[in-house]
Amino acid sequence: MTATTGHDIPARAAGTEPIIEIAHLTRRFTSRRSETVALDDVSLSVRPGEFVTIAGPSGCGKSTLLKVVAGLTRATEGDVRLYGKPVTGPQREIGFAFQRSALLEWRGVRKNILLQAEMRGMDRRRAEERADHLIALTGLTGFERALPHELSGGMQQRVALCRALLHEPRVLLMDEPFGALDALTREQMNIEMNRIWRETGTTVVLVTHSVPEAVYLGSRIVVMSPRPGRIVETLEPGLPDRREYGPTLADPRFTAAAERLRDLLGASHAPE
Repeated sequence: MTATTGHDIPARAAGTEPIIEIAHLTRRFTSRRSETVALDDVSLSVRPGEFVTIAGPSGCGKSTLLKVVAGLTRATEGDVRLYGKPVTGPQREIGFAFQRSALLEWRGVRKNILLQAEMRGMDRRRAEERADHLIALTGLTGFERALPHELSGGMQQRVALCRALLHEPRVLLMDEPFGALDALTREQMNIEMNRIWRETGTTVVLVTHSVPEAVYLGSRIVVMSPRPGRIVETLEPGLPDRREYGPTLADPRFTAAAERLRDLLGASHAPE
C-alpha cells in the first residue's frame, strides 16, 4: 500500500489526461446567521477507468464534493473540470446514483430504467437494447416487469444503477448508494459493483462511510477530515482490479489499507 497527501495517480492510469480535475475547491454555505465552510482547498484528479472511493466522517463535505463535480451546486472558489471543460452547470454526460433508488412505484424494472432514455430523448431501439444488456449484467433478468415494492432493497439499487448507466456515461458518481442495505446485501452489491466497473470501464467516484467498502472497491481511497472537508491522505491499496470478496478481505494489502483508513478516521474524530 502507498499513501499520499496530494492527488497522485496510480501507475496504471499514468499517461492519460484526467477526466475529473478539481483544483483548490472551496464551498461555503451562507445564511443570515452564519457561514459554513463545507469544503476547503480540495484538489483531486481522477483518470479514466479509475475507481476512487471517498471516505470521511459525517458532515465533512463528501456529498457536496460530488454535487459540485456534477454541477448541481457551484464552487465558491477554485476550479472544477469534467472532460477537460469547466463545470458551470448540471452535467448531462455523467451518471449519478443517489443514496435512495428513487424508483417510480407504478413502473416496472425495465420502464424505470428507460425513464432515463425518455428524459434524454435517446433513440428508443438503442435504449431498449442497452436496458436489456444492463438487466442481464446486474442479474435482473426475469424481473423486467416487477414493480419496486416487489423487489428487495438490493434489487432496487441495481435498477437505479442500470438507470444511471443507461446512456453509457464515462463517469459515474455514487453518493452512498448502498448505505441503507443490510450487511449481506451490501457485500453482494460491492461484488456486483466491482464486476460492473471491470466490464464497463466506467470511471467511478463513490462516497462511503464504510471502511471495508472503501478499500474493497477503491483503486484509490481519498480520506477527508471533519468539516471543513480537506483531503488528509490518499491510499493506494495495490489490489488487483478483479477482487474475490473473501480472499480480498484476507489479503495483507487490504488489511493494511483498512487499518490505515481506520486510524485516519479515528484521528479525525479525536478532540484537538
